[in-house]
Amino acid sequence: MKANQKILILLACLFVGNVLAISQEVQTHMLKPNKGRFYIYWGWNKEVYTQSDIHFKGQSYDFILKDVVADDKQSNFSPRIYLNPSNLTIPQYNFRLGYFINESWSISLGADHMKYVARPNQIVKIAGYIHDTNSGYDGEYNDNSVILGKGFLEFEHTDGLNYLNVDVRKQFDLLKWKKISLLANTGLGLGVLVPRTDATLLNFERHDKFHLAGFGTNFLAALQVKIGNYFFIQSEYKLGYINMNDIRTTYSTNDSANQYFFFHQYNILFGSYFGF
Repeated sequence: MKANQKILILLACLFVGNVLAISQEVQTHMLKPNKGRFYIYWGWNKEVYTQSDIHFKGQSYDFILKDVVADDKQSNFSPRIYLNPSNLTIPQYNFRLGYFINESWSISLGADHMKYVARPNQIVKIAGYIHDTNSGYDGEYNDNSVILGKGFLEFEHTDGLNYLNVDVRKQFDLLKWKKISLLANTGLGLGVLVPRTDATLLNFERHDKFHLAGFGTNFLAALQVKIGNYFFIQSEYKLGYINMNDIRTTYSTNDSANQYFFFHQYNILFGSYFGF
């Protein structure tokens, strides 16, 4: 059974369990305390990335591409893609499991599946050298212009720019009306990047395997609409920093790339509280 199918089954079990719990509740507007409870959510994201210098290094080349522009890669909405258990990991998604250590503070583990695509056919500056590649790009460079495209470089982390992280969050009560609550969350996160990088560089064979490439950190702020004791919808913003100093680009371990950049992430999330 695929991992995404297991996640969907877990979410379905939690949903059914919470529905049964709600049906057994005494009719009261009192909300359950947070301490000792868990929460889980799934949702989708959109990113904006800052420009980045990318340094490529190997036996026959050592050069830097300056101020590379990149975009995320949104999947067009389709129930077949976004709601089909076998396709859940195709879109850009967020998954998180958290635990409240007291009424306000929680610690959680999550996966932010982002996608990063260096914009095709952009013109950037190149500095460094390329030797003995028989590619037509051999030479010395000192801030010359080059076009990113077929034959030279196609570069993306699309399966994906995987940010596996742990964070600490504080929750604030804003408004309550009967069994509907408006809450705010702020927090800090820290994690590692495990991208699957699709880099077609000159005439080298691409690597395209998952690889531990670096680290990231982020700040977050969120608004949550909590319905009863169990369900919530959350809108979330993250500002983060990513530093990947060991990106695999070809099957040769002598070849690598490194880059760092900031990102803005916007999320819509659906989740549940539960306890044992």
